[in-house]
Amino acid sequence: MGVLNWLFDAQLTFGDQHILWREIIGNAFGLASAFGGMRRRVWAWPVGIVGNVLLFTVFLGAVFDTPQKENLLGQAGRQIMFIAVSIYGWYRWRTAEQASSKTGAAGTTVVPRWATWPERLGLVAAGAVGVAVLTPLFTALGSFDPVWADAWIFTGSVLATYGMARGWVDFWLIWIAVDAVGVPLLLRAELYPSAFLYLFYGGFCLVGFVVWLRSREQLAGSLESPDAETVGA
Repeated sequence: MGVLNWLFDAQLTFGDQHILWREIIGNAFGLASAFGGMRRRVWAWPVGIVGNVLLFTVFLGAVFDTPQKENLLGQAGRQIMFIAVSIYGWYRWRTAEQASSKTGAAGTTVVPRWATWPERLGLVAAGAVGVAVLTPLFTALGSFDPVWADAWIFTGSVLATYGMARGWVDFWLIWIAVDAVGVPLLLRAELYPSAFLYLFYGGFCLVGFVVWLRSREQLAGSLESPDAETVGA
């Protein structure tokens, strides 16, 4: 309990700015998860879940008495959704890995592919509906302005995580769109470690996009079907 109490209350102070260690550690787990996702490693999912739990307490500032005292309901709510979608992704990648091990390709999870046009239209429709529905809801609940940005970060993050679980190369582009909105919002809320990480993620996602795209091109010739999701190494 002593370690947990320290983790919950410990913070860094720079002048008049106070940064919680759990924000830093939660984002570190998020970064590790992103790296694992780029490498298509199953451990990326449980590592990400740990970061989600920590960051949930950070973004409900008025509830958990953080130095910023701000409730970013979209940011907090997406941590819950991350956990739910990550459990799905964890199961899906683990199942693919187990299937590939039977063919002598141990360690292989999903094979990157582009989403089909119907799948892309589904993503666009889900994004539009999500922002339209969540913006007034988050406004009524007292979320930090501009509320539409918080709604998009929530919606886009869920769609990107789902796309990663499905193995769609497109998910990296959704993350870039989320980061473009998230950086200025987090700076306004004075959540500087998270804002810096979002900025870093923007560049990281460009790298991840290239890595997955190259992997898709390299593996395309060995696939029997364009929709296959496991392949021998």
